[in-house]
Amino acid sequence: MLKLLGCQAKFLRAAGPVSGGARRARGAGRAPDAGVTLIEMMVVLVIIAVVAAMIVPNVIGRPDDARVTVAQTDLRSISGALELYYLDNRTYPTTAQGLAALVDRPASAPVPQNWAAGGYLDTLPQDPWGNEYIYRSPGQGGAFDLVSLGADGRPGGDGVNGDIPLGDQRSAKN
Repeated sequence: MLKLLGCQAKFLRAAGPVSGGARRARGAGRAPDAGVTLIEMMVVLVIIAVVAAMIVPNVIGRPDDARVTVAQTDLRSISGALELYYLDNRTYPTTAQGLAALVDRPASAPVPQNWAAGGYLDTLPQDPWGNEYIYRSPGQGGAFDLVSLGADGRPGGDGVNGDIPLGDQRSAKN
């Protein structure tokens, strides 16, 4: 058996390299160093174009909806930090102390006794439109109010310019 394999190897070496056409004819496929054909490249580009044509219109033109969603998520995160502050200090920051009390230890009364060493937030948050979030404690409907004033930065409004209070699940299309 080994002699037979040895003979085949000698025959193949003597025959020399096999051309791409002969290789394909024998079912060996394309040479390992062969590139992508123009037709294969065109098929891939057409598939990418079709997928982009279906997805892009749904994504572009909705940045306002995305900003509203970011504001809602920020409000929930800030609310969580306020709850941690409350658990540590048995009180929420006052309106005068504001959300800055979550970043830097307040110096004004009531000074928190168990303020966390690293703070409760890394930086003072801003809404997606670059405005500060509005914080009031005590709030009108609970322990605190937390609101983004929307794209226009003014109270009231509707649609993307409307206020976005904590827990509000409205859409910017109102």
